[in-house]
Amino acid sequence: MNPLETTPDKARPVVAEAIRTEGLARSFGDLLAVDHLDLSIPTGSIFGLLGPNGAGKTTTIKMLTTLLEPTSGHATVAGFDVQRQPREVRRAIGYVPQLLSVDGTLTGRENLIVFARLYSVPRQERIRRIEQALEMIGLTDAADTLVKRYSGGMIRRLEIAQAILHRPTVLFLDEPTVGLDPVARRAVWDHVKELQTSFGATILLTTHYMEEAEMLCDQVAIMHQGKVVALGSPDQLKSEADEAETLDDAFVFFAGSSIDTGGTYRDTARTRRTARRLG
Repeated sequence: MNPLETTPDKARPVVAEAIRTEGLARSFGDLLAVDHLDLSIPTGSIFGLLGPNGAGKTTTIKMLTTLLEPTSGHATVAGFDVQRQPREVRRAIGYVPQLLSVDGTLTGRENLIVFARLYSVPRQERIRRIEQALEMIGLTDAADTLVKRYSGGMIRRLEIAQAILHRPTVLFLDEPTVGLDPVARRAVWDHVKELQTSFGATILLTTHYMEEAEMLCDQVAIMHQGKVVALGSPDQLKSEADEAETLDDAFVFFAGSSIDTGGTYRDTARTRRTARRLG
């Protein structure tokens, strides 16, 4: 048996669609950040939301993780309604945000212990699950080192380990490799793929790195100005985009403009803060 396998939570429904949205929308004043999003994400898949800063990716994730109320529309995650059953959704998901979610004054192991308690992981299970998670993400040797001494890639891997301790059905990764160097980025990719194959999680990730999406995702949705302008597998989208050679080419074809990952002043500042903390 794979060390990450576990008996499914009987309170969680078994569903063919891990995530489903119907007309999901979010406005901020006159700005329609997410424009009536319709998605159906199969259980066990890796799904990517692609697009530049400001396309609506993070706003979508925040609605699906119950951190932000939709203006209109409907969404279910792991079979639970995000508005009527927010507590059940939160128990069924793991979330790795862009912002720092671990404590640098604690060791890697101590961070995991705190999170396991917060998510009520059974006491008799905590040590075993923590050791398994550390081994899976390659941090066993650094488990008792203060996190403030970790490299950026190590921090991101610890955040992923933290998010899977309670055996989530769906894992959300918001820009999981922003600010990382190419070597650290590929290490995170390897661990994301392992989560799918060994842990059986459904993974939704946001990214504006097309290479990342092509490497990881079974399906992708290209977002532009709050709308989904294309949906399909990476190869399918390239084929439909006049045989585009890359997903960057496909984005230009479907969105009508090249990808500008710069975003607004606020987006740029946030990205640079993330890059600094991941060092």
